[in-house]
Amino acid sequence: MILWIVRLIVIYLIFRGISRFLAGLQEGLHGPRGDRPRATPPPAVPLARDPVCGTYVVPSRALTSGSGAETRFFCSEHCRRAYAARRAS
Repeated sequence: MILWIVRLIVIYLIFRGISRFLAGLQEGLHGPRGDRPRATPPPAVPLARDPVCGTYVVPSRALTSGSGAETRFFCSEHCRRAYAARRAS
């Protein structure tokens, strides 16, 4: 009796797995089902390149030097100091 119950559970799990796999495959080929709108990606943020190490940084979170058109963006205080020392010599 227990052997039959275990077999039924295994058969159920196999069919459920196959069903979920096929549903995922169909969604991948044809897009999401139902009226769910697709998520729109967030707007792109322009990046600025650190002149010392070359790392790209988000300008609103970067350390800066200068102003206006001469503004330089840095990833760290170390890079900002290295740039200032290079400009001074």
